[in-house]
Amino acid sequence: MPHCQLRIDLKRHPLSYAFFIAVESYRAEALCLLQIIPYVFIKACVQEGSLSRLSSVEVGSCDYSTIAVLASLLSSSLWLCYLWCNALGNRALRLKPAWDSKSSPGSCRVKSWADAFGGELYSIVTKYSGSLLLQKKYKDVEPTLKIKEVDGLELVKKFSEQMESMLRRKVEAVERLVEAAEDADLNHEYNSSLEFDYYNSLLINEKDENDNYVELGDEFILEPNEHFNNLLVNTTYSDIQLPTNVYNKDPAILNGVYMSEALNPVFVDNFERDPTLTWQYFGSSTGFFRLYPGIKWLPDENGVISFDCRNRGWYIQAATSPKDIVIIVDVSGSMKGLRMTIAKHTIVTILDTLGENDFVNIIAHFKQLVEELQAKGVGTVNKALTESFKILREFRDAGQGGLCNQAIMLITDGAVEDYEAVFEKYNWPDRKVRVFTYLIGREVTFAPNVKWIACNNKGYYTQISTLADVQENVMEYLHVLSRPMVINHDHDIIWTEAYMDSALFASQAQSLLLMTTVAMPVFSKKNETRSHGILLGVVGSDVPLRELLKLAPRYKLGVHGYAFLNTNNGYILSHPDLRPLYKEGKKLKPKPNYNSVDLSEVEWEDQDEILRSAMINGETGYLSMDVKVPVDKGKRVLFLTNDYFFTDITGTPFSLGVVLSRGHGEYILLGNTSVEEGLHDLLQPDLSLANEWIYCITDIDPDHRKLSQLEAVIRFLTGEEPDLECDEELVQEVLFDAVVTAPMEAYWTTLALNMSLDTEVGVEMAFLGTRAGLMRNALYVGSEKISNKKFLTQKDKESIFTMDHFPLWYRRAAEHPPGSFIYSIVSEDDSEGGGLPKVVTVSTAVSVSVDGKMGIAAAVGVQIKLDLLQRKFWMAMQQPNDTDCRGLDGACPLSCQDDILNCFLIDNNGFILVSKIPEETGKFFGAVDGSVMTQLLNMGMFRRVTMYDYQAMCKVPYHHHSGARPLLSPIYAFVAAVKWLISDFLIFLLEFNMSSFWHSDNLADAKAVFHHSHRHKKHDTLQPCDTEYPVFVYEPAIKETNGLIDCGDCQKMFVAQQIVSSNLLLLVTDTVCDCSVFPPVPMDAKEVKYILPCTAGMQGSTGPVISAFARVENVLLLPLPWGWRASPGLEKSPACAG
Repeated sequence: MPHCQLRIDLKRHPLSYAFFIAVESYRAEALCLLQIIPYVFIKACVQEGSLSRLSSVEVGSCDYSTIAVLASLLSSSLWLCYLWCNALGNRALRLKPAWDSKSSPGSCRVKSWADAFGGELYSIVTKYSGSLLLQKKYKDVEPTLKIKEVDGLELVKKFSEQMESMLRRKVEAVERLVEAAEDADLNHEYNSSLEFDYYNSLLINEKDENDNYVELGDEFILEPNEHFNNLLVNTTYSDIQLPTNVYNKDPAILNGVYMSEALNPVFVDNFERDPTLTWQYFGSSTGFFRLYPGIKWLPDENGVISFDCRNRGWYIQAATSPKDIVIIVDVSGSMKGLRMTIAKHTIVTILDTLGENDFVNIIAHFKQLVEELQAKGVGTVNKALTESFKILREFRDAGQGGLCNQAIMLITDGAVEDYEAVFEKYNWPDRKVRVFTYLIGREVTFAPNVKWIACNNKGYYTQISTLADVQENVMEYLHVLSRPMVINHDHDIIWTEAYMDSALFASQAQSLLLMTTVAMPVFSKKNETRSHGILLGVVGSDVPLRELLKLAPRYKLGVHGYAFLNTNNGYILSHPDLRPLYKEGKKLKPKPNYNSVDLSEVEWEDQDEILRSAMINGETGYLSMDVKVPVDKGKRVLFLTNDYFFTDITGTPFSLGVVLSRGHGEYILLGNTSVEEGLHDLLQPDLSLANEWIYCITDIDPDHRKLSQLEAVIRFLTGEEPDLECDEELVQEVLFDAVVTAPMEAYWTTLALNMSLDTEVGVEMAFLGTRAGLMRNALYVGSEKISNKKFLTQKDKESIFTMDHFPLWYRRAAEHPPGSFIYSIVSEDDSEGGGLPKVVTVSTAVSVSVDGKMGIAAAVGVQIKLDLLQRKFWMAMQQPNDTDCRGLDGACPLSCQDDILNCFLIDNNGFILVSKIPEETGKFFGAVDGSVMTQLLNMGMFRRVTMYDYQAMCKVPYHHHSGARPLLSPIYAFVAAVKWLISDFLIFLLEFNMSSFWHSDNLADAKAVFHHSHRHKKHDTLQPCDTEYPVFVYEPAIKETNGLIDCGDCQKMFVAQQIVSSNLLLLVTDTVCDCSVFPPVPMDAKEVKYILPCTAGMQGSTGPVISAFARVENVLLLPLPWGWRASPGLEKSPACAG
């Protein structure tokens, strides 16, 4: 049907123009006129017919049927229009549009540009991707397809059973090691003069200047092993590692190493029984660490071996039960200098021995406050002890805290008060609270009193004279707390939280993989020492969490589905949104809080923590939530409805969750084809499989470890490897997809051979992926000419199938209307090499329908050079050369080539693909033009979505001590030195310890003069924080819009038009009107600051949060700052013995 262009002739209808401007600028006052203004346009359209473009403003379009219906109403409404225009007209007429009305491009012209560009683009991407052919091929096989709906609850239970079976095998391996170690100790008689050579992991294969092997460093064969990340290992023998501060020929070490030689055959036997086992080890209470398979241990950059197995979380958790601890620090006047330094180090070392079952969640903040301790006044330990006993009793009576051990740690340099009355009132005769005392310094005058406190309260006394003594002496309290377990022989199995043991193999390029450890304590079974409760050590084995998730096959979870694991304390073990690493310079490092990320921090839509509470309580169930899923590093968002299915893993403190997205995400496609036909198509050179998926198990048999998944599947199908164990359902899906997609190879090859060098320069690659992880790709240019060489490789994980997710281009296409293409450009800060973006990835989904169920079978696309897109864009936007403008007084309508217009191509998240200014490519449009973006948001064409990141890292300015005071006062250093002589020199002579000199607080100020020049060079540091940030999303229901923006002295016009069959928008704005009064629309993340209540006391499962110390006069009582939130899972802590 012919259309009448609705243009108002401004020469004949000045009132109408004024009315239009008034409505645009004062729409609040003239809201009712929106009902009237169409009639004015209709009258102008009817009177003028095909109106002249001269002096006109385009405002919309209508057809003649609409005109006929509305024209009859015009006569009765026109006079209302006249009255309103007179009321507003004087003010409205003062507002001048920036565009000359003679040359305004208008909505219809912009639409014609968008249609021309969209049509050309659609033609190119459909042709070179082959999307129509692939859609047809899947359509042809629909009659043979079956679409099965997934039962999520049944699926999660099945996965859980398989994981429980796998983890049970690890426990059995550890139990065999415990039995062997205890039997070996039972049969070993301690020999103080024992001489025994063993493989020291630091010294193996080392030779002296005479080319002889050094002592404890004999030849030790090491070979690379794929199962152990290609590290050089010895799978027939273990070796021994010792910290630098432990003498490697100490009699206790030699006896322990000799006794534990009995573990070697058990290590080997365990690995043969279960080839999925990784590291197995025994950590001795004397300090040595026996590791299988044996490796070469390298010192750190300072030549020191700092790794001490007794400090590791798995050792501490296995050796003790959950505990509630109160630390009391004497800060009287005598506790200064070296003594205060030792006290601080003692506190930090104690804190490092606490794990998640001790419910300590803000240790880092706590340590910062420890650094601020200062000595002052006279200590009143008596009152501090009283308050400590009250706090612990309150928690004990309320059933809160660890529900096992309770202890007080007293750190002091002397005890002069009488504490018997306190103990009689609060701790005797039951002695439910153990008291451990640490006497700081060399002074022994008060030793009997301090020792009496510990011995009469089931504790332990130790004296710490130097910083080097701290580690060994603090660890003694763990042995005391373990005695009830040892005496009762309670071999509790413990599972640690997720962690990266980067300290273990840091010098050997160990990949930072998340793992959990299963560990058990080893006790002495000798009758003569049984009542003493002697802990020999702890045995353990690592379980990489990725091995667990392999039991939840990715293809069964759909495009957006995933599996995740968490502990009974609510902490994440594994989750696709867990980001444990951050970048510092060019290095990746673990975040300080990477292993204490709570489930509610990744599934933050669970506002009422229904999912979290159910999972930490080990329940089995189902929950549905509408979620906003961030993709592309948080720059974009997918809106999904997810179904969560969850259950516990029997015999462990873990729970498993499986997430399926509603719609196509809950369907599995089942095709059928012959092995012969499918095998032929699998052999095509353009085909590959997702190498992180498990089509066949290749990591058990050493002969299979070098096979890719595609090679393994082919050998399985041809019968070359009958021992291979493969997922037959997944292999069948691969065969089916190989047959259906096989014609694409010939199609792409033909196009490549017949490409026109003139018109198609810039199309670089075609690719496709199926829901079975099969991928095909074809190059239209030489591999050396590819602009983005990382695409579809391991270097660009977002573009390939991984264990965690489908490719980003697949995921985004799946949520876009079928047949429509998604255009993706990397933002300016993510482009390869750090320069401007060079390529655009284009993709579309291929769907199938069976019995009313729609599934996504595949996604297909092309990668094109950005300059091809730009060329096609500017060609569509230019004014035709044969345009005759004589009838328009020589004033041709504007085009994008004119200086007074800006034309942008943006995507559905507001990122610029094409601009006149190349540097704006990849940037967010709101950062370039805040006025238009603000208007688009106000009009509803875009909407702002607030997202949260609870794993962010924020910059913290580095504050250094100013060097101004010493520099401005030259005698300051001299005064500081004199002050030190007066206050500390006598103590220095008595203790004869140079450490007090170097740790003098006063001298530290003087030293600042010399070190200031070095410190000021440090940059801002990063620390964990929570942030919120906006994501902007286009509302596809609004196809086009235009408007005027009041910028003060002028009005800025803009027109926005959707590009058909894409996620793109054409945006035309004027450049004449200065709209800098509107600030840019930022996408920057902002840190979320929390205001916490300040309450004295300890935080248990339901108590208040602590954010401050409780100070009792001049003695500092340090209650542990218990968790930020309640921990309903605390009742599932390891069993308490004693």
